[in-house]
Amino acid sequence: MYYVVLGLLYLVSILPFPLLYLLSDFIYLVIYHLVGYRKKVVMQNLRNAFPGKSEAELTVIAKKYYRRLTDMMVESIKLLTMSRKSLQKRFLCDLSILHDLYAAGKSCQLHLGHNFNWEWANLFCMQGVPFKFLVVFMPLSSKTMNRVFIHFREKFGSVLLPANDMKNAMTPWIGKQYLIALVADQNPGKKHRGYWYPFLNQMTLFYKGPETQAKRYNIPVVFANIKRIKRGYYKAELKLAFEDPINTPDGVITEAFVKYLESKIYEEPEGWVWSHRRWKHKYLPEYGTGAQAH
Repeated sequence: MYYVVLGLLYLVSILPFPLLYLLSDFIYLVIYHLVGYRKKVVMQNLRNAFPGKSEAELTVIAKKYYRRLTDMMVESIKLLTMSRKSLQKRFLCDLSILHDLYAAGKSCQLHLGHNFNWEWANLFCMQGVPFKFLVVFMPLSSKTMNRVFIHFREKFGSVLLPANDMKNAMTPWIGKQYLIALVADQNPGKKHRGYWYPFLNQMTLFYKGPETQAKRYNIPVVFANIKRIKRGYYKAELKLAFEDPINTPDGVITEAFVKYLESKIYEEPEGWVWSHRRWKHKYLPEYGTGAQAH
């Protein structure tokens, strides 16, 4: 089944971008207007995040979001046959911060959110820096689709680390120089594994693992954000947030990322994943906030 799916996706990927975006438009009509994929989840998340906006305004954001979502679907498929030159033309980013850290003999944690198109960002960054590039991912329940996405992400040589087995996956890299990309707005499976912070107008649980590892091994932390210039073209920005995090108080790195991500989402709300059930954990006052949370 894997080879059948991969073969079909290859056929789609050879289509030129104009045809791919016509396909995206069709998929948008299906999942938004016909199927209504997670529309209730999207609208409730938007209502919570933007209480001052009207239903009409929230619907506009939702429609833009679904269009961005379907664009990412076809853009990700395009990676199967997309050349390095084409990707570098369509995705821009000043990587000098990463080159400086590498020259200084340091490793680096790259923290980003679920901003479109993170698949292009991973591959662009991987081929543009001298680091060994590690990417943390959550394995999919479908073995076939999991193999397909691994194929996408390893195309240019990145190393994939399963998020559900990070302790063992990181063992070979301890003491080595690397760049690790962490989509750091994931929802922790258990409450004791995270910090609670105000985020998008509601208390939200964030993993504390990225901060813990950065402090333990004094790995510089760089925040990243992706914005769309126009359809099929993106630009990422990098910010050196913590160059020597070892003595940073608990919770400070995570809180700084939460505020950074929130500000970027407010600038371009349709560019973040609203269909994710991000707020499954309900906050109670006795949990506390930040490093005092339990």
